[in-house]
Amino acid sequence: MVFSSVIFIFVYLPLFLALYYACPVRYRSYFILIGSYCFYAWWRVDFSLLMLATTAFNYCAALLIHGAQTQQRRKLFLVATIAGDLALLFYFKYFNFFADSSAYVFNQGEPYSWSLPHVILPIGISFYIFHNVSYVVDVYRRDLEPSRTFVDYAAFIAFFPHQIAGPVLRFSDLAEQFYGREHNWAKFNYGAMRFLTGLAKKVLIADSIAPVADAAFSIPNPTMAESWLGAIAYTLQLYFDFSGYSSMAIGLGMMVGFHFIENFDAPYRSVNITDFWRRWHISLSSWLRDYLYISLGGNRKGVGRIYFNLAATMVLGGLWHGANTTFLVWGAWHGFWLAVERYFKVSASAPFRVSSWLFTMLLVVIGWVFFRSANMTEAMSMLAGMVGRNGFGLRSDYAWEFPNFGFLLMVVGVLTALGEPQLRRFFGLKTTNELVYVGGIDYPHVNPVLAVTAAVLGLAAIVKLVADSDTPFLYFQF
Repeated sequence: MVFSSVIFIFVYLPLFLALYYACPVRYRSYFILIGSYCFYAWWRVDFSLLMLATTAFNYCAALLIHGAQTQQRRKLFLVATIAGDLALLFYFKYFNFFADSSAYVFNQGEPYSWSLPHVILPIGISFYIFHNVSYVVDVYRRDLEPSRTFVDYAAFIAFFPHQIAGPVLRFSDLAEQFYGREHNWAKFNYGAMRFLTGLAKKVLIADSIAPVADAAFSIPNPTMAESWLGAIAYTLQLYFDFSGYSSMAIGLGMMVGFHFIENFDAPYRSVNITDFWRRWHISLSSWLRDYLYISLGGNRKGVGRIYFNLAATMVLGGLWHGANTTFLVWGAWHGFWLAVERYFKVSASAPFRVSSWLFTMLLVVIGWVFFRSANMTEAMSMLAGMVGRNGFGLRSDYAWEFPNFGFLLMVVGVLTALGEPQLRRFFGLKTTNELVYVGGIDYPHVNPVLAVTAAVLGLAAIVKLVADSDTPFLYFQF
């Protein structure tokens, strides 16, 4: 089940909200747990049992780490727990890659005379493994007390808004909210607004642009026009698809009283790559920094080690997205430019300049070409097309594959992505996390113009969704 589906919008969500608010407050964590497992089990019941097993494993491991009498035992429990988590992730996410590679080697490039069975990838496993790892590491570092009850922790891991594709939350982000949170109409209305605008991003913009990207990446030897159209279309599609999902997740959380961190902050206005990674998929960027970069030594091991840690963090971040050379190259590409900017002391808060913005967007778009391509051959073909190696114009044989409506939505997407800060100000959203602070309490404010706009966009998205079909989110594959 996905958020952008008729069954979720018209059946699951209304039923979940009605039962949630009818449930006594002290039992709401139980209801979140049960309702979230029903959401996940809609696809595969057996994989919901896998998620439950990993949750129990990490919950018990955190108790052992917290209760260990010596530092040596605490570290031993931590290493064993992380090794178990990563072994599970490796099996489901990378077994097929190594099995296919081994079969190719043993068959010496001939048609396979033997092969190993393929493993089905459980949806969301990358995210809930990361959630579990951050929990046990925080307990080990004494930054966090273990959850008071297994139900609260299990509900956090399974909570359906962030379960499938993030944001990558930490138990510390929501622990106190599980123990007690405020419910009111203002928060619910704000959550509904965020859900509807996220749905509009996904269905009206991302899905309308997708045919342009798909067409360009499927053309053999694309021309300059075809390559750039495809690369820019995918750059916009991925952003509106994933930021739309994040907005929907944040909205769903708010509708039941939870405040999630923001996951995007106008990343396509970045003026350098360091700035980009402080704005793009913020929850993953901070996770990689806190649990990988710092664990590798961060800035503490000398200048040379800093650059190695940056590169290693980004390469492993690329590998996290999938077992493909293209993801490794994408991670190395960003790692290289992060190292270059650190060497030249480029500030992430540098003032906006058109030249630096254009150069940054060029680097980002080239990176997305690797990210989107099925293999390195396809990526190099797209890059060759972008520099004019295969001609320049839009060829008549393929012009029909590029819908005019997609071009129009690309323009809308560019204007929206670049104008997000101005749009926030126009609608009276005064802070970067889109909350108005009243008396020291996060109090979401939705003015009438914003409410009407969100309702109209959401209604249009639902109409298009019903007319088309269910459309899964791009980030589900990671």
